[in-house]
This record gives sequence, C-alpha cells and structure tokens, in this order.
Amino acid sequence: MTNLLKLTPITTDDITQLMPIENACHSHPWTEKTFSSCIGGRYFGQKLSETPAETTSKIIGFYVGEFVVDEATLMDICVDPTEQGKGFGKKLLHHFIDQAKAKGAVKIWLEVRAKNISAQMLYMNAGFIEISRRTGYYPSSKGFGYEDAIVMSLKL
Repeated sequence: MTNLLKLTPITTDDITQLMPIENACHSHPWTEKTFSSCIGGRYFGQKLSETPAETTSKIIGFYVGEFVVDEATLMDICVDPTEQGKGFGKKLLHHFIDQAKAKGAVKIWLEVRAKNISAQMLYMNAGFIEISRRTGYYPSSKGFGYEDAIVMSLKL
C-alpha cells in the first residue's frame, strides 16, 4: 500500500498541530498568536499531510503566504525535520508558486537566512534570484549576534 499525500488549506484549528514543526524548524519560531494572525484575509497557506494505509494522517509540512495587489510573499515554509530531504519542501514551494499565480501575482518575494544554504538552493532551483541583503536582520541561531537575511524574488 502506498501513502497518500494531500495538500489542504490551513485553518486556526491546525495551529496546535503545526506549532511543533514550526518550533523544530526555526531558532526563533512564530508564536501561536503570530500564526493565528496569518490565517485568512490576505494570507493563504496549505499543510501537506501523509496518510499511511489504515492510520490517521500525519502533517509533514506547511507554508504560509501573503498576497497583496499583484505580489505574493512566502512568509513561512517548514517541513518536519524527520521528513526533510525527501522533496516535500519542493512540493510545498511549487504549490505556493501555483497558488500565487492563480491569485494574479506577477512577482513573489521571500527572505531566507544567509546560513540556510539548503533553502537557498531550493529557491534558486525554482528560479528565485537574490535581490538584496538585510544586514544583521535575524538574531543568530546560536544565541548571540545577528545573521543577514537574503531577499529573493521570482518574476512570474
């Protein structure tokens, strides 16, 4: 039997299940309050679930995006660390891009930590290019100092 993958919209009811993934993926994760504020309105997001045969579904990852006028921003994208390296991030990113296009976006923005090379490669392979850097934007994941944010963009 094969596992079924399913993308479904994020709702406020999902936050408690998504927070462990958020916390595992980020040194400075969103709070539940921040997460709640990014559901509905100009925000859109999907969770990726896997349903193994004869068991309940397991959330593998998610993304949250924002759409304003004709531009979309990838606000957050996470894959459970135990599921990373299996193509789920790519699947989520491409779904986000497709959703942004469907909403009428002509450009997509995102920012990524300068030290997050695997995420940068994912974005570059999808066609994103570096536009600028925000020097010292993120608190360091090591607990002291700051890290640059790389601003990337994709024209649709």
